[in-house]
Amino acid sequence: MSDELLHAADNAPHVALASAEAPPRRSNLLREIIETVLLTAIIFLIVNTATGRFRIEGQSMEPNLHDGEYVLIDKVSYALHPPDRGDVIVFVKPGEKDYIKRVIGLPGDTVEVRGGQVIVNGVTLDEPYLNQPTNYSMSARQVEPGHYFVLGDNRNNSSDSHSTLGTIPASSIVGRAWLVYWPPADWGAVPHYTYAAMKK
Repeated sequence: MSDELLHAADNAPHVALASAEAPPRRSNLLREIIETVLLTAIIFLIVNTATGRFRIEGQSMEPNLHDGEYVLIDKVSYALHPPDRGDVIVFVKPGEKDYIKRVIGLPGDTVEVRGGQVIVNGVTLDEPYLNQPTNYSMSARQVEPGHYFVLGDNRNNSSDSHSTLGTIPASSIVGRAWLVYWPPADWGAVPHYTYAAMKK
């Protein structure tokens, strides 16, 4: 009997100690949850600041981008360097919807369309991303400082710099189209292009 009482007495401090240790463990768990939530919120804010999302409406970028696709936009690159010819960009026209087009002419460039081909600074562009030749002509135009000349890949069914939109100011550019993420079957990088002849 005395042995049983002794064992009970010996065990009592351990029970008390275990009870005393429980609150710190709960406190650590709460701290970890708060840290995880804060970290998730910070990552979300960074991603949301650095990227945007855009839904393509219409066929002006066929055959490379399609109506109903969702595209991620890189909003950081152009803070580091200006857009280049061949970049696919998203921009805003005040009072209108957002647009997605391909940069053809940079500030100071002279752009014309003749014989179904686009000519920049006297150089005919090689455009393998087109489905069909351009069926209109446009006399030579010089792009104003701080502006860009843009065209849709579906040249014969696109409102762009050759028609209603005119050249677009750099301040209206949201970012560089980066990745098609929806629908899953269309997942892939947006097809930008480098005009080798313009690099010489």
